[in-house]
Amino acid sequence: MVIPDEADIPDDWRHSVVAIGNFDGVHLGHQHLLAVARERAGVLGCRWGMVTFEPHPRSVFRPDQPVFRLTPLDLKARLVKGLGGDFVAPLTFDKTLASREAEDFVESVLVKRLAIAHVVTGYDFHFGRGRKGSPSTMQQLGEEFGFGVTVVDQVTDDDGLAPYSSSGIRASLRHGLIREAAHDLGYWWTVTGTVVEGDRRGRTIGFPTANIVLDTGCEPHEGIFAVRVRDLDAQNGRLLPGAAYIGRRPTFDTERSFLEIHLLDFEGDLYGHRLSVEFLDFIRPDETFDAVEDLVAQMNRDCEEIARILAAIQADDPMTAYPLGKLQAKGRL
Repeated sequence: MVIPDEADIPDDWRHSVVAIGNFDGVHLGHQHLLAVARERAGVLGCRWGMVTFEPHPRSVFRPDQPVFRLTPLDLKARLVKGLGGDFVAPLTFDKTLASREAEDFVESVLVKRLAIAHVVTGYDFHFGRGRKGSPSTMQQLGEEFGFGVTVVDQVTDDDGLAPYSSSGIRASLRHGLIREAAHDLGYWWTVTGTVVEGDRRGRTIGFPTANIVLDTGCEPHEGIFAVRVRDLDAQNGRLLPGAAYIGRRPTFDTERSFLEIHLLDFEGDLYGHRLSVEFLDFIRPDETFDAVEDLVAQMNRDCEEIARILAAIQADDPMTAYPLGKLQAKGRL
């Protein structure tokens, strides 16, 4: 459940445990923090959820530098639900919220509006005017207003060397390192969007595509990917194998960036449907072909390679070692 900002909180959702932060990516580090919130809620016998900020704070302070969002709000809510959370409460982040003193933010939002019982925060979470509020500030205010506080230390990878990082995952995706990003996320990186009508050029060369408009700032490496696709508007939730393209179609001399998905085993009309597109591997960079026939020949080779990759992952999906990856493999995320 997403609780709209400023909406009245139902009695059942008051006195909950909340994890607070940006949580872009909901990666394995974030998931550890959310697990702490879930465990605390079990002890207290109450609900738990996430308090997050929309839009991403950087888009407010640096609007000329679009943010590569790993998990827009709708996907973030699905991930939290998959982890057993009861709700997501997005706070509208603007200069008014940013200018609130730390104590005023805690009292007006966490205490009076959400009536929290306990808050879980990361070691590096800062809030309030000038980012003066710190985890120790939150602990002091918890004592003052009567709610509990747990501060979670930095979470590192299995080797104990590198902390999980949203910026690091973005860098992996920009370089086409899909599997590296997935191992930090604990699930296959996913794009969700509504299918829009394209120029139908793919149909003329035997590769019809479903086209999704990418959010501003979404900038993975351009090229061809192996993907799994789920129609969020269909009841069966079946995962469909596909070949995805991100780029500007250099062979056809366009200047727009596209996400186009050719489904390998599908016939039908998906216009207006919401799709969840899971990126499983990077196949090759974008390139220009001298003739459409050369493009078609390469696309056939791409689809053959993608079919092999997807069959191997279906037989042994490395992401099923993680809770969210396991839900993905079952078509339930």
